Amino acid sequence: MLFTYYGHSCFSVEIKGKTLLFDPFISHNPLATGIDVQGIPADFILISHGHTDHIADAVAIASRTGAKVIANWEVYEWLGKQGVTNVHPMNTGGKASFDFGQVKCVVAQHSASLPDGSYGGNPMGFVVTSDDGHFYYAGDTALTLDMQLIPSWAKLDFAVMPIGDNFTMDAADAASAAEMVQCKQVVGVHYDTFGFIRISKEQAKEAFKEKRIQLLLPDIGETINIK
Repeated sequence: MLFTYYGHSCFSVEIKGKTLLFDPFISHNPLATGIDVQGIPADFILISHGHTDHIADAVAIASRTGAKVIANWEVYEWLGKQGVTNVHPMNTGGKASFDFGQVKCVVAQHSASLPDGSYGGNPMGFVVTSDDGHFYYAGDTALTLDMQLIPSWAKLDFAVMPIGDNFTMDAADAASAAEMVQCKQVVGVHYDTFGFIRISKEQAKEAFKEKRIQLLLPDIGETINIK
C-alpha cells in the first residue's frame, strides 16, 4: 500500500485503486507550506473528529474531488451545512462496506467540537480492511484497553498513531498501543506541528525499538510503500 504523508495527521493510502485521504489539515499547517492542496487526490475522505486540525481542508477537497466523506453523524450534519452532500455517516462500533473494502469505526479517547464551536460527536479511529491489506488509524486518542479488541477484527499490516503527547498518546504509549493491536509497523503522526506537541524523533524511535516495533516517520510530502 502506498502511504503519502501531508503533515500533522493528514495522510493518504492508495488501496484497491482508490485514494483514501484522512483528516485533511494542510493549508493552515505551517510545516506543510510545500504541499499544493489543489493537487491532492481523493476518492474517499475519512475524518476522525471535528477539530480544526483534522477537518480544515475537508470541504474544499471534497468539493473539488467529489470524494465521498466518511465521518460521524455530527460531522456529517455539519458538512451538509457547508454544501458537502456526498457523505456517509457512521459512529463508534459500526462498520460499512465500500468499493475498496470495509471500514470499522473504533473508540478514540479524546474530545471533539467543530470549527464553529458546535458539538462534534464522538471521536473515532478506523480499521480499514481490503484485499490489498489491513491498517488501523487511531485518530487522536489516549492509550486505551479498547485497542485490545482490534486484532479480533483484523491482522494489521500497519497502524497510524499519534505520538506528540500533550493532547494524545506519546511515543511510549503508542508503542504500547502497537503491542495491543499486534502490529509491528507504525507510522507516527500528530507531532511537531505546534509548540505543545514538539518531540524528539530519536527518543520516539527508541521507545518503539525497545519493543521491537518499527516506527516510520516519513517527511511531509513523502510517499512510502508499506507492505
